[in-house]
Amino acid sequence: MERPEAELIAAVLQGDSASFEPLVQKYSPRVFATARRYARRDSEVEDIAQEVWLKAFDKLKSFRGEAPFEHWLMRMTVRVCYDFLRGHQRNREASFSEISEPEEDWLDRFVADPSSAAEDADAARLLIGRVLEKLSPEARLVITLLEIEDRSVKEIAKITGWSVALVKVRAFRARGEMRKILARMTQEKYL
Repeated sequence: MERPEAELIAAVLQGDSASFEPLVQKYSPRVFATARRYARRDSEVEDIAQEVWLKAFDKLKSFRGEAPFEHWLMRMTVRVCYDFLRGHQRNREASFSEISEPEEDWLDRFVADPSSAAEDADAARLLIGRVLEKLSPEARLVITLLEIEDRSVKEIAKITGWSVALVKVRAFRARGEMRKILARMTQEKYL
């Protein structure tokens, strides 16, 4: 029989570190899925997940139980992902010559007629992934939470610790940053 989370947490806080294992097993898929949105390489995803679990174990005494453990853990996961992005900023000035042929075709169709480009979702997904890699950490975080994870501005503010106004400003700037990156990609392609 599965022990309730509150009981497991209480046992961990009283020194029974083995009681943390069921929490890790239960929430690891969600932690890994979230980390995968911020990091591409499996080794980076594993590093992020490990960091999340180490922090969760160390900071478990700060869990007040006012919200579900999962919410507390996912807020921590997003913050660790954000720290990862800031610490491992990708080379955003890299050339866009590594764009694959399907992505290039999709970009051509999009430039010619944006409404006709909806047909090849895989190429679009790959291209968006490349654009996300070029964004600043703040922009990537806010776009991922807002557009990919479909979270509300209030949820993002709560997760990140930013004010609602700051989330809106960063979302606006992130979209502008994405437009500039796409414009640069298009311009480089035709030069």
